[in-house]
Amino acid sequence: MKLFECQHCGQLLYFENTRCERCGHVLGYLSGEAVLSALSQEGDDRWRAAAADRVFRFCANAAQDACNWLVPADSSEHFCRACRLNRTIPNLGVTGHRLRWQRLEAAKHRLVYGLLRLGLPLASKATDPQAGLAFDFLANAGLAFRESPQAITGHSSGLITIDIAEADDGERERQRLDMAEPYRTLLGHFRHEIGHYYWERLVRDGPQLEPFRALFGDERRDYGAHLERHYAAGPPPDWPQRFVSAYAGAHPWEDWAETWAHYLHIVDTLETANAFGLRIHPKAGRDPALATMLDFDPDAESDFAVLIEAWLPLTYALNSLSQSMGHSAFYPFLLAPAVIEKLRFIHDTVRRSRVPEHASP
Repeated sequence: MKLFECQHCGQLLYFENTRCERCGHVLGYLSGEAVLSALSQEGDDRWRAAAADRVFRFCANAAQDACNWLVPADSSEHFCRACRLNRTIPNLGVTGHRLRWQRLEAAKHRLVYGLLRLGLPLASKATDPQAGLAFDFLANAGLAFRESPQAITGHSSGLITIDIAEADDGERERQRLDMAEPYRTLLGHFRHEIGHYYWERLVRDGPQLEPFRALFGDERRDYGAHLERHYAAGPPPDWPQRFVSAYAGAHPWEDWAETWAHYLHIVDTLETANAFGLRIHPKAGRDPALATMLDFDPDAESDFAVLIEAWLPLTYALNSLSQSMGHSAFYPFLLAPAVIEKLRFIHDTVRRSRVPEHASP
């Protein structure tokens, strides 16, 4: 995630900010330019953006404190690029639903930010029913947290369905413990499910399918049977040498989705580290691989080796900092050589799939 700066007073800003704490200017995000802009009001719901010198209005979901993105003032769209992906949202009149939905939107907007920065194809089902993406955020539907071949909670043909209880911290932690997961976050959940979507868009019907099978396995194996076996017996004993997580061993589709989520974790965290100008140079240990200068744009970097050579020492430092505060490791994963090759494959697939910059918000 980039850092932003108020164009009016120079204050440091963050992605979700809606007002500059120093000068009081209202802020809005321009997805085409990937910039958070100070705004000057020019009428009812009309705002001139300092970063673009054009007039915009807020996404309709700003009225629900669920979005700070902008759309052009003369656009026929009521929603921004991220919110146009919604097909169903929960009943906001029910106590607790609004807060959970706002948390879901915050994570989803960070997801969409990253997808756009990587140049990945992204369209809503409303405009592209066959290849587009849509989200259903459902409540009190008795949805299972674990995935299933029926995709009750998960992904099916471009539709991602999420039970809004996933946005409840206590419930998510209970599920993390029940599933013996070292790491479970709302943003991670989105990144995993979007991985299934991009497998269909970027791999299933193209030249990457056979190389995928060589690395991840044959996805034509019975998905339901493999999941049931995983939930009943757990992962294969050698999973740390072959997979990024225990769940990745359930089926090649889940291996791809888990590895895809980690790839997005890596790119976004490296971008944040670059934005803060971080440099890792430990005062103990003689291995030069422990040091790194995070002075590159991971979204634009073509060489995967540059990313992984920066990521590993960054995680060593962040894990140590987290544990110094009494928390568990920031990144509780070991990336075996087989996993790094899978990450490299995803990186190369993303690079091949980049679409031209789309400047419209």
